[in-house]
Amino acid sequence: MGFVTGLTWGCLDTPVGQVSVACTDVGVARVAYGLPPGGATAPDSPAAALLEAAVAELGEYFGGRRKAFSVPVDLGSARGSRRTVLSVLHDSVRFGETITYGGLAGRAGLDAAAAPGGAASPPARVVGQIMASNPVALIVPCHRVVAGTGLGGYSGGTGTDVKHWLLVFEGALPATLDWDPAGLGRAQPAGAPSA
Repeated sequence: MGFVTGLTWGCLDTPVGQVSVACTDVGVARVAYGLPPGGATAPDSPAAALLEAAVAELGEYFGGRRKAFSVPVDLGSARGSRRTVLSVLHDSVRFGETITYGGLAGRAGLDAAAAPGGAASPPARVVGQIMASNPVALIVPCHRVVAGTGLGGYSGGTGTDVKHWLLVFEGALPATLDWDPAGLGRAQPAGAPSA
């Protein structure tokens, strides 16, 4: 993935690691795990104001004080089925809820003919590919999309550990004995060596 220009970046520490946020003058364009690649704009720009709001809302989310985001989302150049699926997910799957890949495909009106690139793919697989390339993780909640037979994959942070932590945090899954609300890597199973 190439460097995106025209973005104002910031980051925050969360229980699942560092999360980077980037905004345009229109809305949040990127939410990703890890350090931001950089970028700057004037402190009084619309992008800077949106970045401040987005970082604050993510902090409230991880602090347990926010269940819905109000910052606008900028899906940039996403088109066709990708834009539709991400928009439907953002608008309809709430905190504490999950939906299967196939369920989201149905809700978004996908069929095999809608597969990107002209190749016919099962709609659930198309949704999985779209989730793997979601540019606005957490705010467009791809972690809430699960397989019909279990958790499914997750390309953010440390993978399915992050997805599982987020779903327990939101109450969509029951907590296990080793789940720690303070974050990943802090809880140790019984008998495990401490770091």
